[in-house]
Amino acid sequence: MSDNTEKSAPTAAEVEAKPTNEAAPAASPTSEAAAEAPKSDDRRGGRGGQGGRGGRRERPQRQAPPKPMTDDGKELHEKVVFINRCAKVVKGGRRFSFSALMVSGDKEGRVGVGFGKAQEVIECIRKGGDDAKRSLQRVKLVNGTIPHEVQAEHGGGVVLLKPACPGTGIIAGGGVRAVCEAVGITDVLGKSLGSNNHANVVKATIKALSQLRTREEVLTARGKKVKESL
Repeated sequence: MSDNTEKSAPTAAEVEAKPTNEAAPAASPTSEAAAEAPKSDDRRGGRGGQGGRGGRRERPQRQAPPKPMTDDGKELHEKVVFINRCAKVVKGGRRFSFSALMVSGDKEGRVGVGFGKAQEVIECIRKGGDDAKRSLQRVKLVNGTIPHEVQAEHGGGVVLLKPACPGTGIIAGGGVRAVCEAVGITDVLGKSLGSNNHANVVKATIKALSQLRTREEVLTARGKKVKESL
């Protein structure tokens, strides 16, 4: 046979048996990292990066509202005594409005009552607190209690207050208790003898506290000294 004769093509068995010395190209580390990266990040930051449409934004921390203060820089303690809801029937349905009865005090002998009305509960509480802050008045206290027994009435509300020894606590409820806590009384005996209307009870309690007088004031009004009374 001559050298110019064509060589026969290798069979499939010979191709499989022939060892392949050529190795597959090694994958670069950058390509591996790109393949392992989650695709969700691309979707989140598809529009605008971290601030994209689907990205999470860090919400700013909410700051607490400023606490009410007196003119001389003392903190006021506010308490909601009663919230009333009023409904007005109109053509399209019912419209609600709210009113709040508030008591404010510095727990150092000053207390005030306020009344606020608005379309929202938060707004009427704010108005009531501002009104109570403007009506603060001084109350005479002795060692955490009242100096003597007192009774007062406002409208249909009648309130009786009696002094108590240390450790008794505030034996009262409703509006009487709210006023006593705000003014700074720790021991007292209270009783509501008239109407249960919250506004009248609170105003009767403040009226009773405003009538208190200390021992020195009584002796001074009589023209006597403390040593002479002893």
